[in-house]
Amino acid sequence: MDAQSRGRAENIDPADQWVLNPNTGEYELRLGNSAPQSPVPGPRASRRGRPAEPGAERGRGAAAVREAPERGAEVPQPRRRRGAEPEPPPGRRNRRPVKKKSKAKKIVAWTGGGLALVLVATGSAGYLYLKHLEGNVSATDVGSAAKQGFSKDDAFNILIIGTDKRTGAGNEGYGDKNSVGHADTNILLHVAKDRTNATALSIPRDMIVDVPDCETVQPDGSKKVIPGSSQVRFNTSLGQEGRDAGCTMRTVKAVTGITPDHFMMVDFNAVKTLTSAVGGVKVCLKHAVNDKDSHLQLPAGESKIEGEQALAFVRTRHAWGNQGDLDRIKVQQQFMGSLMRDMSSSDTLTNPGKLLDLAEAATKALTVDQGIKSVSTLKDIALEMKKVPPKNITFLTVPVVDNPAEKVHATVVVNQTAGPEIFDAINNDVSFTDVKKKEQAAKDAQAARLKGSRSAPSDVRVRIMNGGAAAGSAQETLNWMQTEKSILKSENAGNAPAELSKTTLEYAPDQAPQARELAALMGLPGSALKPGESVENAQGLPAMSLTLGKDFKGAGVSLTAPAKAPDVSDKSTADKVECAS
Repeated sequence: MDAQSRGRAENIDPADQWVLNPNTGEYELRLGNSAPQSPVPGPRASRRGRPAEPGAERGRGAAAVREAPERGAEVPQPRRRRGAEPEPPPGRRNRRPVKKKSKAKKIVAWTGGGLALVLVATGSAGYLYLKHLEGNVSATDVGSAAKQGFSKDDAFNILIIGTDKRTGAGNEGYGDKNSVGHADTNILLHVAKDRTNATALSIPRDMIVDVPDCETVQPDGSKKVIPGSSQVRFNTSLGQEGRDAGCTMRTVKAVTGITPDHFMMVDFNAVKTLTSAVGGVKVCLKHAVNDKDSHLQLPAGESKIEGEQALAFVRTRHAWGNQGDLDRIKVQQQFMGSLMRDMSSSDTLTNPGKLLDLAEAATKALTVDQGIKSVSTLKDIALEMKKVPPKNITFLTVPVVDNPAEKVHATVVVNQTAGPEIFDAINNDVSFTDVKKKEQAAKDAQAARLKGSRSAPSDVRVRIMNGGAAAGSAQETLNWMQTEKSILKSENAGNAPAELSKTTLEYAPDQAPQARELAALMGLPGSALKPGESVENAQGLPAMSLTLGKDFKGAGVSLTAPAKAPDVSDKSTADKVECAS
């Protein structure tokens, strides 16, 4: 049993574990009987027997610099300046700072449906504990389906998957007892680049899709391609025929055009353990529920649920609306919003003991891809998500219609009128709520590049390079320019030196009119225009450089993002209290 487990078992007050480290000047968590550890490099503490770096104690000789305490050694009291108030006695409560806020970071928890997304974040006091939590997280190698790492500076998409696989006792009444773990509940979470907003898009499990071929990594390290399936339920993208979460990620991309960067997956038992760890989640019902199938019994009005009750709440279908999966999705979204409000207002975030319990439950519940398997990376994701105001977190569901191939409707298909507009908005980082963009000034400057005089197409001189687009895109674009747009002073310059995520057009100041004309013809946004230098074309004349990035969709297909998201009637935000009906 580790030090934290022993401490809780013996009812040790977490406040007793916070002590002052004289080498850092911070209050830190003492794990067991060890000396406090400083997990995040600030001014480096000295190694044993070596002085600290210069500046650790300004104006004092090297001999006077204190050495870092050895593990288990008694921590010396900090020296008090002459005339300063005496230190308080070392009582139970006086070890914790009274007015100074702890630098320990917060934990953010999300759960919903057959899923739970819990991101654990701890700061300087929790480094050693982070290493302990590292062993709790399970990871699946999904190959190229997921990114290798996480960037704090970009927008990101995480596919949250809740499987119907049973684990733990008491889950016999839910799902298929023989299930290999299908994608039962699915939410594609998009977090905007500027962190002003986020969109959680629910994907119905009974939506008919084409599952693409999927390369999976086998236990022995070998790779196996699992053939795709046409016109099957979305939930079969996981588990069926040995498909892993990477297959579900690829299916999402095939259906929506949105590329998930990472995935997080949990099963039934995680919902119970996580809701118990946070002390329950508040829910609201418009009418009393007594569902004999899920055994959910709740009165009308507000209730607080956890464990078995919480799982029944997010799993039941017969208590809501038309007793279908789409109505259950709405309830799951309301549940997630409630949990987020509870986490931001309850004493969970200021209770070290509860934080430790939640951290244990969260990390044991998660299965993630290799790119985010470290707890420090999960911490980074949590802190980035924490920047998004709840009022700007929008819950949506993929727009669907009844499957026209069925006489008795049991499945749905994507609404091809409403769906693409929503997918396009998410793909282009457009918010579904009114937000004040942090980058508005920069965007205004980019838009200004499109304003002004424009050259005639016959005067546009440009070299085209492929910088990550599909093979043949440069030649396709050249043919389109010359045959359809009369841009005859154009040439295919082959592959770019490096791949780009976004298409760019670089030009010299005197080529701005040419750049504006080409942008108008191609549908390039202002952000694609890069003032810079011209290059020589094959005739030795100055030309612009058009580099087709990974976002390139084909010759003549506009890359300009929608100015605003489409109006969606059936949406909700995380800050609003809603009652299930």
